[in-house]
Formats: sequence, structure tokens, C-alpha cells
Amino acid sequence: MTVPQLPSRLVFKIPSTAVLGALLFAITATPFAWAAPGLYVIYVIPVVAIAWILRVRTVADGTRLVARTLFGRHVLPWSDVRALKVSERSWVRAVDEAGKELPLPNVRTRHLPALSLISGGRLDDPTEAPARAPQESGNDEPREEAKAE
Repeated sequence: MTVPQLPSRLVFKIPSTAVLGALLFAITATPFAWAAPGLYVIYVIPVVAIAWILRVRTVADGTRLVARTLFGRHVLPWSDVRALKVSERSWVRAVDEAGKELPLPNVRTRHLPALSLISGGRLDDPTEAPARAPQESGNDEPREEAKAE
């Protein structure tokens, strides 16, 4: 039986092939961009989109979380992570000891088990069933459920 190997780091990012969409936009915008003076600024859109695709990501390893945005970088050691908060749209935010929320770009709820694993047990896996406590009553017989008819 083989034991699955734990990766040294996890990278949550938009696939690099998304750059092709921005390049396609630039190509199809060319007739519009040269139709009148000054419309060539439309090329700013694919340039910003490419920069965003290549830059924005979250990297998690055994010691820290690194959230890179378009213009900044936030480093949060696992020891400072108090909890992970899930928004209404399933985006994940890290909550530090001071209660400040740090958005984790491209991390969704489906990634929580992987974050739990890479954190080295510092975070609980929300998909695992909690351990069942032993029954407190002296009766060890299973109870029958009442069935509604």
C-alpha cells in the first residue's frame, strides 16, 4: 500500500491559457481601435487582463500563506491564521489573530481540504465528519427512529 505524498506547496491561480482570451480580445478589437484617433487605448484592457492573470494567486506551503494581488503581496504565517472565512460566493478569506480578513485570491470552498492538509493540522478539514462521542446513557441498544406515514 502506497502512502500519498504531500506536495511542498499549493498554488491557486487562473490557468495561464486564459491569456489567450485576452490576446483574442486584442486582435478582435483592432478594427475598432484604429477607427478613430484615441480609440487605441482599448488595448489597455487586454494588457491589464494579462497582468492580472499572470500575477494574482495564492501560494500555501507548510509555513505560510502568500496572497498576491495585482499591486501587492500579503504574507501570513500559519501560526497567525485564526480561521478561514467563506463568503456568500464561496470565496475564502483568512482571518488573522487581530481579526483582520485577508482575501485569498482564487481559493474556493472546494480547496479547503487541501489547505487543511498543507497547513500541517493547524486547520481542521471541514469535509471530515467529526469524531462521534460515545453514548452517555447506559443503554447501548440502538434507538429506532419513528417513521412518518
